Amino acid sequence: MTDTSHAVAKPASTDPSPEPPAGTSTPGRRLDGGSAVQFLERYALLVITAAVAVFFAVTSPASEAFPTLDNANVVLGNNAVTALIALAALFPLVSGFFDFSIGSVAILTSVLCAGLQTKTGLPLWLAIVIPMAVSIGIGLVNGLLVTTFRMSPFVTTLGMATLLTGITTWYCSGTTFTLDSSSSLISFGSQRWIQLPVVFFVVLIVAAVVWYFFRHTPYGRSLYAIGSNVTSARLVGMPVDRNVRFAFVASSTISGFAGIVELARQGSATAVDGGSLLFPALAAVFLGATAITPGFFNVVGTIVSAIFVSITVSGLTLMGASGWVTNVFNGAALLVAVGLSTWLGRRKLRGKA
Repeated sequence: MTDTSHAVAKPASTDPSPEPPAGTSTPGRRLDGGSAVQFLERYALLVITAAVAVFFAVTSPASEAFPTLDNANVVLGNNAVTALIALAALFPLVSGFFDFSIGSVAILTSVLCAGLQTKTGLPLWLAIVIPMAVSIGIGLVNGLLVTTFRMSPFVTTLGMATLLTGITTWYCSGTTFTLDSSSSLISFGSQRWIQLPVVFFVVLIVAAVVWYFFRHTPYGRSLYAIGSNVTSARLVGMPVDRNVRFAFVASSTISGFAGIVELARQGSATAVDGGSLLFPALAAVFLGATAITPGFFNVVGTIVSAIFVSITVSGLTLMGASGWVTNVFNGAALLVAVGLSTWLGRRKLRGKA
Protein backbone atom coordinates (compact mmCIF):
# COMPACT_ATOMS: atom_id res chain seq x y z
CA MET A 1 0.00 0.00 0.00
CA THR A 2 1.44 3.34 -0.98
CA ASP A 3 1.08 6.17 1.46
CA THR A 4 0.03 9.09 -0.70
CA SER A 5 -1.42 11.43 1.82
CA HIS A 6 1.22 12.49 4.34
CA ALA A 7 0.04 16.04 4.81
CA VAL A 8 1.52 16.35 8.27
CA ALA A 9 4.24 14.38 9.96
CA LYS A 10 3.34 11.74 12.56
CA PRO A 11 5.59 10.47 15.34
CA ALA A 12 7.91 7.65 14.41
CA SER A 13 6.88 5.56 17.42
CA THR A 14 3.51 4.06 18.22
CA ASP A 15 3.08 6.56 21.04
CA PRO A 16 1.02 9.47 19.69
CA SER A 17 2.33 11.80 22.35
CA PRO A 18 5.76 13.17 21.44
CA GLU A 19 8.38 13.10 24.14
CA PRO A 20 9.09 16.39 25.87
CA PRO A 21 11.72 18.20 23.80
CA ALA A 22 15.12 18.94 25.18
CA GLY A 23 15.15 22.16 27.10
CA THR A 24 11.70 21.71 28.62
CA SER A 25 11.71 23.31 32.03
CA THR A 26 11.20 21.33 35.20
CA PRO A 27 8.96 22.45 38.07
CA GLY A 28 10.53 25.22 40.09
CA ARG A 29 12.66 26.53 37.24
CA ARG A 30 12.03 29.55 35.10
CA LEU A 31 11.20 28.97 31.46
CA ASP A 32 14.21 29.33 29.20
CA GLY A 33 13.89 30.77 25.69
CA GLY A 34 13.32 27.41 24.05
CA SER A 35 10.68 26.41 26.57
CA ALA A 36 8.85 29.71 26.10
CA VAL A 37 8.71 29.12 22.35
CA GLN A 38 7.44 25.58 22.91
CA PHE A 39 4.77 26.91 25.28
CA LEU A 40 3.64 29.45 22.69
CA GLU A 41 3.51 26.76 20.01
CA ARG A 42 1.29 24.57 22.15
CA TYR A 43 -1.15 27.18 23.38
CA ALA A 44 -1.04 30.03 20.85
CA LEU A 45 -4.28 28.87 19.24
CA LEU A 46 -6.08 29.02 22.60
CA VAL A 47 -4.83 32.57 23.11
CA ILE A 48 -5.80 33.59 19.58
CA THR A 49 -9.28 32.08 19.99
CA ALA A 50 -9.81 34.05 23.20
CA ALA A 51 -8.47 37.23 21.57
CA VAL A 52 -10.80 36.86 18.59
CA ALA A 53 -13.76 36.35 20.92
CA VAL A 54 -12.85 39.49 22.89
CA PHE A 55 -12.39 41.47 19.66
CA PHE A 56 -15.87 40.66 18.38
CA ALA A 57 -17.34 41.21 21.85
CA VAL A 58 -16.12 44.82 22.00
CA THR A 59 -16.24 45.80 18.32
CA SER A 60 -19.39 47.29 16.84
CA PRO A 61 -21.74 46.14 15.32
CA ALA A 62 -20.95 42.62 16.52
CA SER A 63 -20.60 43.78 20.14
CA GLU A 64 -24.38 43.96 20.60
CA ALA A 65 -25.15 40.32 19.79
CA PHE A 66 -21.83 38.45 20.01
CA PRO A 67 -21.29 38.36 23.82
CA THR A 68 -24.75 36.91 24.51
CA LEU A 69 -25.87 33.49 25.67
CA ASP A 70 -28.05 33.10 22.58
CA ASN A 71 -25.07 33.64 20.28
CA ALA A 72 -22.95 31.26 22.36
CA ASN A 73 -25.64 28.63 21.85
CA VAL A 74 -25.62 29.27 18.11
CA VAL A 75 -21.82 29.06 17.92
CA LEU A 76 -21.57 25.87 19.98
CA GLY A 77 -24.58 24.30 18.26
CA ASN A 78 -23.33 25.04 14.77
CA ASN A 79 -19.86 23.95 15.83
CA ALA A 80 -21.16 20.49 16.77
CA VAL A 81 -21.38 19.10 13.23
CA THR A 82 -18.05 20.64 12.16
CA ALA A 83 -16.35 19.20 15.24
CA LEU A 84 -17.83 15.72 14.74
CA ILE A 85 -16.76 15.58 11.09
CA ALA A 86 -13.32 16.85 12.10
CA LEU A 87 -13.07 14.02 14.63
CA ALA A 88 -14.11 11.63 11.88
CA ALA A 89 -11.38 12.96 9.61
CA LEU A 90 -8.75 12.26 12.28
CA PHE A 91 -8.91 8.49 11.81
CA PRO A 92 -7.74 8.31 8.17
CA LEU A 93 -5.45 11.33 8.53
CA VAL A 94 -3.60 9.82 11.49
CA SER A 95 -3.19 6.68 9.36
CA GLY A 96 -1.71 8.71 6.52
CA PHE A 97 -4.79 8.98 4.29
CA PHE A 98 -7.50 11.43 3.30
CA ASP A 99 -11.21 10.64 3.28
CA PHE A 100 -13.00 13.17 1.11
CA SER A 101 -16.33 11.38 1.37
CA ILE A 102 -17.13 12.20 5.00
CA GLY A 103 -19.06 15.39 4.23
CA SER A 104 -21.19 13.57 1.66
CA VAL A 105 -21.77 10.70 4.10
CA ALA A 106 -23.14 13.19 6.65
CA ILE A 107 -25.46 14.75 4.07
CA LEU A 108 -26.70 11.35 2.89
CA THR A 109 -27.47 10.07 6.40
CA SER A 110 -29.25 13.31 7.27
CA VAL A 111 -31.41 13.16 4.14
CA LEU A 112 -32.05 9.44 4.46
CA CYS A 113 -33.07 9.72 8.11
CA ALA A 114 -35.47 12.57 7.33
CA GLY A 115 -36.85 10.84 4.24
CA LEU A 116 -37.47 7.54 5.99
CA GLN A 117 -39.57 9.36 8.58
CA THR A 118 -41.50 11.70 6.29
CA LYS A 119 -41.89 9.52 3.17
CA THR A 120 -42.25 6.03 4.60
CA GLY A 121 -43.34 6.76 8.16
CA LEU A 122 -40.70 4.58 9.80
CA PRO A 123 -40.25 4.95 13.56
CA LEU A 124 -37.41 7.21 14.61
CA TRP A 125 -35.13 4.47 15.92
CA LEU A 126 -35.30 2.57 12.63
CA ALA A 127 -34.89 5.77 10.62
CA ILE A 128 -31.63 6.29 12.51
CA VAL A 129 -30.36 2.71 12.45
CA ILE A 130 -30.71 2.30 8.67
CA PRO A 131 -28.69 5.44 7.71
CA MET A 132 -26.06 4.58 10.32
CA ALA A 133 -25.75 1.07 8.86
CA VAL A 134 -25.37 2.65 5.42
CA SER A 135 -22.59 4.93 6.68
CA ILE A 136 -20.74 1.96 8.18
CA GLY A 137 -21.06 0.13 4.86
CA ILE A 138 -19.67 3.13 2.97
CA GLY A 139 -16.62 3.22 5.24
CA LEU A 140 -16.07 -0.50 4.76
CA VAL A 141 -16.25 -0.13 0.97
CA ASN A 142 -13.72 2.72 1.09
CA GLY A 143 -11.41 0.66 3.27
CA LEU A 144 -11.65 -2.41 1.05
CA LEU A 145 -11.00 -0.42 -2.13
CA VAL A 146 -7.90 1.14 -0.58
CA THR A 147 -6.45 -1.97 1.10
CA THR A 148 -7.62 -4.88 -1.04
CA PHE A 149 -7.69 -3.31 -4.50
CA ARG A 150 -4.82 -0.89 -3.73
CA MET A 151 -6.73 2.08 -5.10
CA SER A 152 -5.56 5.60 -4.32
CA PRO A 153 -7.42 6.85 -1.23
CA PHE A 154 -7.65 10.28 -2.85
CA VAL A 155 -9.39 8.93 -5.96
CA THR A 156 -11.45 6.39 -4.01
CA THR A 157 -12.96 8.78 -1.49
CA LEU A 158 -13.37 11.61 -4.00
CA GLY A 159 -15.22 9.24 -6.30
CA MET A 160 -17.33 8.00 -3.38
CA ALA A 161 -18.19 11.58 -2.44
CA THR A 162 -19.37 12.28 -5.98
CA LEU A 163 -21.38 9.05 -6.05
CA LEU A 164 -23.06 9.81 -2.73
CA THR A 165 -23.89 13.34 -3.83
CA GLY A 166 -25.61 11.93 -6.91
CA ILE A 167 -27.56 9.38 -4.86
CA THR A 168 -28.63 12.03 -2.36
CA THR A 169 -29.78 14.35 -5.16
CA TRP A 170 -31.77 11.51 -6.75
CA TYR A 171 -33.37 10.57 -3.44
CA CYS A 172 -34.41 14.15 -2.69
CA SER A 173 -35.55 14.98 -6.26
CA GLY A 174 -35.52 18.65 -5.33
CA THR A 175 -37.49 18.05 -2.13
CA THR A 176 -36.61 19.28 1.34
CA PHE A 177 -37.62 16.73 3.97
CA THR A 178 -38.97 18.52 7.04
CA LEU A 179 -39.56 16.68 10.30
CA ASP A 180 -42.72 17.16 12.31
CA SER A 181 -42.24 19.86 14.92
CA SER A 182 -43.14 17.34 17.62
CA SER A 183 -40.33 14.97 16.60
CA SER A 184 -38.21 13.84 19.53
CA LEU A 185 -35.15 14.29 17.30
CA ILE A 186 -35.89 18.01 16.98
CA SER A 187 -36.44 18.17 20.73
CA PHE A 188 -33.02 16.62 21.23
CA GLY A 189 -31.39 19.07 18.83
CA SER A 190 -32.85 22.11 20.58
CA GLN A 191 -32.48 20.88 24.15
CA ARG A 192 -30.17 22.70 26.56
CA TRP A 193 -28.32 21.68 29.67
CA ILE A 194 -26.90 24.32 32.03
CA GLN A 195 -27.94 26.85 29.38
CA LEU A 196 -25.80 25.26 26.67
CA PRO A 197 -26.90 23.05 23.76
CA VAL A 198 -26.95 19.34 24.55
CA VAL A 199 -25.27 18.57 21.22
CA PHE A 200 -22.19 20.43 22.47
CA PHE A 201 -21.86 17.96 25.33
CA VAL A 202 -22.44 15.10 22.90
CA VAL A 203 -19.43 16.37 20.94
CA LEU A 204 -17.35 16.48 24.12
CA ILE A 205 -18.29 12.87 24.90
CA VAL A 206 -17.37 11.71 21.38
CA ALA A 207 -14.12 13.70 21.57
CA ALA A 208 -13.26 12.08 24.92
CA VAL A 209 -13.82 8.61 23.47
CA VAL A 210 -11.70 9.39 20.40
CA TRP A 211 -8.97 10.89 22.59
CA TYR A 212 -8.90 7.79 24.78
CA PHE A 213 -8.80 5.56 21.71
CA PHE A 214 -5.77 7.27 20.20
CA ARG A 215 -3.88 7.77 23.45
CA HIS A 216 -4.59 4.64 25.46
CA THR A 217 -5.43 1.76 23.12
CA PRO A 218 -3.09 -0.38 21.00
CA TYR A 219 -5.33 0.16 17.97
CA GLY A 220 -5.10 3.93 18.25
CA ARG A 221 -1.33 3.87 18.63
CA SER A 222 -1.02 1.49 15.71
CA LEU A 223 -2.78 4.02 13.47
CA TYR A 224 -0.14 6.60 14.39
CA ALA A 225 2.58 4.06 13.62
CA ILE A 226 1.02 3.27 10.23
CA GLY A 227 0.76 6.95 9.39
CA SER A 228 4.35 7.53 10.43
CA ASN A 229 5.88 4.68 8.41
CA VAL A 230 3.63 2.05 6.87
CA THR A 231 6.59 -0.09 5.75
CA SER A 232 8.00 -0.31 9.26
CA ALA A 233 4.54 -1.09 10.60
CA ARG A 234 4.28 -4.05 8.22
CA LEU A 235 7.77 -5.26 9.11
CA VAL A 236 6.96 -5.42 12.82
CA GLY A 237 3.87 -7.48 12.08
CA MET A 238 1.09 -4.93 12.48
CA PRO A 239 -2.18 -5.84 10.68
CA VAL A 240 -1.94 -2.71 8.56
CA ASP A 241 -4.76 -3.42 6.12
CA ARG A 242 -7.20 -4.37 8.87
CA ASN A 243 -6.40 -1.26 10.88
CA VAL A 244 -6.70 1.00 7.84
CA ARG A 245 -10.11 -0.51 7.06
CA PHE A 246 -11.12 0.20 10.64
CA ALA A 247 -9.98 3.82 10.26
CA PHE A 248 -12.23 4.32 7.24
CA VAL A 249 -15.17 2.62 8.94
CA ALA A 250 -14.75 4.72 12.09
CA SER A 251 -14.48 7.87 10.00
CA SER A 252 -17.65 7.12 8.05
CA THR A 253 -19.56 6.06 11.17
CA ILE A 254 -18.84 9.29 13.04
CA SER A 255 -19.71 11.25 9.89
CA GLY A 256 -23.04 9.45 9.70
CA PHE A 257 -23.71 10.36 13.31
CA ALA A 258 -22.82 13.98 12.48
CA GLY A 259 -25.51 13.89 9.79
CA ILE A 260 -28.10 12.79 12.35
CA VAL A 261 -27.01 15.61 14.67
CA GLU A 262 -27.29 18.08 11.78
CA LEU A 263 -30.85 16.92 11.14
CA ALA A 264 -31.67 17.28 14.84
CA ARG A 265 -30.33 20.84 14.78
CA GLN A 266 -31.98 21.95 11.55
CA GLY A 267 -35.19 19.93 11.58
CA SER A 268 -34.97 19.42 7.83
CA ALA A 269 -32.60 18.01 5.22
CA THR A 270 -32.01 18.31 1.50
CA ALA A 271 -29.29 17.54 -1.03
CA VAL A 272 -26.37 19.95 -0.69
CA ASP A 273 -22.68 19.76 -1.52
CA GLY A 274 -20.79 17.72 1.06
CA GLY A 275 -17.87 20.10 0.69
CA SER A 276 -19.79 22.63 2.79
CA LEU A 277 -19.23 20.29 5.75
CA LEU A 278 -15.91 18.78 4.71
CA PHE A 279 -13.67 21.81 4.27
CA PRO A 280 -14.38 23.59 7.58
CA ALA A 281 -13.73 20.25 9.30
CA LEU A 282 -10.43 19.74 7.47
CA ALA A 283 -9.43 23.29 8.38
CA ALA A 284 -10.12 22.46 12.03
CA VAL A 285 -8.08 19.24 11.91
CA PHE A 286 -5.02 20.78 10.25
CA LEU A 287 -5.20 23.92 12.36
CA GLY A 288 -5.46 21.66 15.39
CA ALA A 289 -2.19 20.03 14.36
CA THR A 290 -0.47 23.35 15.08
CA ALA A 291 -1.57 23.37 18.73
CA ILE A 292 -1.36 21.30 21.93
CA THR A 293 1.04 18.78 20.30
CA PRO A 294 2.30 20.83 17.34
CA GLY A 295 3.04 18.81 14.22
CA PHE A 296 0.72 15.98 15.22
CA PHE A 297 -2.97 15.46 14.57
CA ASN A 298 -4.65 15.55 17.98
CA VAL A 299 -8.15 15.61 19.42
CA VAL A 300 -7.86 18.59 21.78
CA GLY A 301 -6.33 20.81 19.12
CA THR A 302 -9.05 19.77 16.69
CA ILE A 303 -11.86 20.76 19.08
CA VAL A 304 -10.21 24.09 19.91
CA SER A 305 -9.74 24.79 16.20
CA ALA A 306 -13.37 23.95 15.42
CA ILE A 307 -14.48 26.43 18.08
CA PHE A 308 -12.08 29.03 16.67
CA VAL A 309 -13.53 28.60 13.17
CA SER A 310 -17.11 28.86 14.46
CA ILE A 311 -16.38 31.93 16.58
CA THR A 312 -14.69 33.70 13.69
CA VAL A 313 -17.46 32.90 11.20
CA SER A 314 -20.10 34.03 13.71
CA GLY A 315 -18.26 37.27 14.40
CA LEU A 316 -17.78 38.04 10.72
CA THR A 317 -21.47 37.39 10.08
CA LEU A 318 -22.52 39.72 12.89
CA MET A 319 -20.13 42.34 11.51
CA GLY A 320 -22.20 42.28 8.32
CA ALA A 321 -19.79 40.32 6.13
CA SER A 322 -21.17 38.98 2.86
CA GLY A 323 -21.96 35.30 2.46
CA TRP A 324 -18.88 34.65 0.35
CA VAL A 325 -16.59 35.73 3.20
CA THR A 326 -17.27 32.47 5.04
CA ASN A 327 -16.00 30.41 2.11
CA VAL A 328 -12.95 32.64 1.74
CA PHE A 329 -12.17 32.31 5.45
CA ASN A 330 -12.58 28.54 5.46
CA GLY A 331 -10.37 28.19 2.38
CA ALA A 332 -7.70 30.52 3.74
CA ALA A 333 -7.77 28.81 7.13
CA LEU A 334 -7.30 25.42 5.46
CA LEU A 335 -4.33 26.63 3.39
CA VAL A 336 -2.64 28.29 6.35
CA ALA A 337 -3.34 25.32 8.62
CA VAL A 338 -1.92 22.77 6.17
CA GLY A 339 1.18 24.88 5.67
CA LEU A 340 1.79 25.39 9.38
CA SER A 341 1.09 21.78 10.37
CA THR A 342 3.37 20.47 7.62
CA TRP A 343 6.18 22.82 8.64
CA LEU A 344 5.83 21.90 12.31
CA GLY A 345 5.74 18.19 11.48
CA ARG A 346 8.93 18.42 9.43
CA ARG A 347 10.64 20.38 12.17
CA LYS A 348 9.68 17.69 14.70
CA LEU A 349 11.21 15.03 12.47
CA ARG A 350 14.41 17.06 12.05
CA GLY A 351 14.58 17.46 15.82
CA LYS A 352 14.42 13.67 16.28
CA ALA A 353 17.00 12.97 13.58
